[in-house]
Amino acid sequence: MKRCKINVFIEQLSIRIKRVRGRSLNFTTTIFLCLSLAFFIMILGMFINNRARKFPSSDEIYFPELSAFYPKSPRPSYSYFLCNSSSDPSLHPFQLSNGSRGLRDWIAPNELSHSMSDKELMWLASMVPNIEKYPYNRTQKVAFMFLTRGKLPLGPLWEKFFEGHAGLYSIYLHTSPEFTEEPPESSVFYKRRIPSKQVEWGQATMVDAERRLLANALLDFSNERFMLLSETCIPLFNFTTIYNYLINSNHSFVGSIDDPRKMGRGRYHKRMWPMISLSDWRKGNQWFEVHRKLAIEIVSDVTYYPIFENHCKPPCYMDEHYLATLVTKIQPSMNSNRSITWVDWSRGGSHPTKLERKDVSEAFLNLLRQGFNCTYNGITTTVCFLFARKFQPRTLEPLLRIAPVLLGFNP
Repeated sequence: MKRCKINVFIEQLSIRIKRVRGRSLNFTTTIFLCLSLAFFIMILGMFINNRARKFPSSDEIYFPELSAFYPKSPRPSYSYFLCNSSSDPSLHPFQLSNGSRGLRDWIAPNELSHSMSDKELMWLASMVPNIEKYPYNRTQKVAFMFLTRGKLPLGPLWEKFFEGHAGLYSIYLHTSPEFTEEPPESSVFYKRRIPSKQVEWGQATMVDAERRLLANALLDFSNERFMLLSETCIPLFNFTTIYNYLINSNHSFVGSIDDPRKMGRGRYHKRMWPMISLSDWRKGNQWFEVHRKLAIEIVSDVTYYPIFENHCKPPCYMDEHYLATLVTKIQPSMNSNRSITWVDWSRGGSHPTKLERKDVSEAFLNLLRQGFNCTYNGITTTVCFLFARKFQPRTLEPLLRIAPVLLGFNP
């Protein structure tokens, strides 16, 4: 009997010892895991701290490897985004005192020369901040984009138009590549020529040039409205009137109509279907004006542009159909479906009427200024055209004579 009790006692003791050992093992394992985790966190922290020192700045995150796009120059190395050298600190709120790159280096490029390809340029220009509110006091500007072969014969008239309004406009010139003549430093057109390529009338290169102008202008975040002009264009009002008209408009101004004639729907190519149907097809005036949001859509388009490039060839003219159709496809509600550049097609033919010296008079210009009816922000108005073309070089003298009285320019 005693032997049995002893055996039972020994068995119970053995069981208790095993339980104690199990608990001890679990406790030891827990301590080991905790120490291992703490050691791993310490190593990870050291690694992250080391990487953070080498990590690029926020500017470099948004614009990776920009040194590959822009030619290098001493301090700073991105010559494309050099700040204006003005001594007024209010113009450069983000330029750091030590010469380092600040926000303004990215948002308001002063130099227009660069070595980017069109593909790189369109990619950079298509970037849009996800935060809509600007982190600085932004003054909206109008970008005046001149598509020209070379000189601006009506340049003196434009000089008077821009006089006294610095900070409210930007100027961009797309010329023939062989044209290298530079206006005097006192001119508003001084060093405003962008890297340009050859343009052929009636070819896709015409639209390429327009997109190139838009892309360069979009690099300045202060540009809000974008106006395409030629060397034969003139303003019909003074700067303040035109600026307010554009900045306060709820719509862009792209001529876009459904023309049932041979020169309209007759130019549609069936191979554009299904991406572009006949009901999508539009015709319009080449000389457009667009809001920033629409300008970004135009330079970002990789869907419809190749279709036009492949299937819109003479007698289909891409500059008359691409933008008019694109706007109808992507943002019809943002467009007024009219141009603000007057031109005379009454004589027929492939080109509009050329205006000579004898055509320039106060009565004629007043007719262009207030002789039509249209809608502006839902209200009927007689101010429908802000610009007009095609004024030949000999019209400069009478235009300068009339401008002080009619347009309010300085004499």
